Amino acid sequence: MGLLSVIVPCYNEAENVPCFYKEIMKHSAFFEKENIELEILYIDDGSADGTVPAVKALREEDGRVHLISFSRNFGKEAALFAGLEKSKGDYVVVMDADLQDPPDLLPEMIGYLKEGYDSVATRRVNRKGEPMIRSFFARRFYRLMRKISKTEIVDGARDYRMMTRQMVDAVLSMREYNRFTKGIFGWGFGQSGWNLRMWNGSGERQNGAFGDFCSILWKELPLFQRFRCPLRQLWEFSFAFWHFC
Repeated sequence: MGLLSVIVPCYNEAENVPCFYKEIMKHSAFFEKENIELEILYIDDGSADGTVPAVKALREEDGRVHLISFSRNFGKEAALFAGLEKSKGDYVVVMDADLQDPPDLLPEMIGYLKEGYDSVATRRVNRKGEPMIRSFFARRFYRLMRKISKTEIVDGARDYRMMTRQMVDAVLSMREYNRFTKGIFGWGFGQSGWNLRMWNGSGERQNGAFGDFCSILWKELPLFQRFRCPLRQLWEFSFAFWHFC
C-alpha cells in the first residue's frame, strides 16, 4: 500500500477546484487496483474569490481533501513549498488547478517511479493557445537560462511532475528563502521525462504575468545558480535589447 499526495497551488481558482477534483476521481479504479491511497492538498495562495469555500465544501464530502490557506498572496513558489512540506505521500505530484496538467498521465507516472526513477517530469512542445507576449518572454527566459546557468532547465518544463518521498525530502532540505523550484527539481536526481503536448482543460490560466517572470529571474535564480556573468549586467542589457528591438 502507498500514499499519493496531490499538491494543487490555487490562486483565484474557485471554478476549477471542483472540476479538478472530479478529474482526479475518474482514476479511483486505478488507485484502488494499485492499492494506492490518495490525499489532495489545495494550497490557497491568498485568493480573492471563492477558492477557500470551494475547497472547504469538498473537504466536508471527502476527508482526503486538505486545505492550506495563506493570509495573502505569497506566490506559487511559496505554495509549492508549503504543499511539499505538508505532504505525507510515498509519491508526491504537483499539478495546476486549471487542468492544464492532464490527470490521465498519473498512472504512467506512477509506473515510471515504480521502475526506480526519482522523478517523472513533463514539458510543453508547443505553446498553442498561449498569449504571444507570454510565449515571447517564456522562450527568452529559457534561452537566457542556458546562457548563464550550469544547471539544465528544459525549455517548456512544467511544474507537473511526480516524485518519490526520497526526492521530496531532499528538496525540502534545501532551505533557500527565495526558491526557484524548477531549478531545484532538475538538480541531482534520476529523472524520466516525456513531451507533453498542450492539453486544453475546462479552466483558464490565472497566473503567469510578466511580473512573475521578473521575480523569478531577478530574485530567485541568483540564490540557486552559479553564473558565468554578473546577473545585473546581463539583465539590464537583455531588457534594453528587448525594449528597443
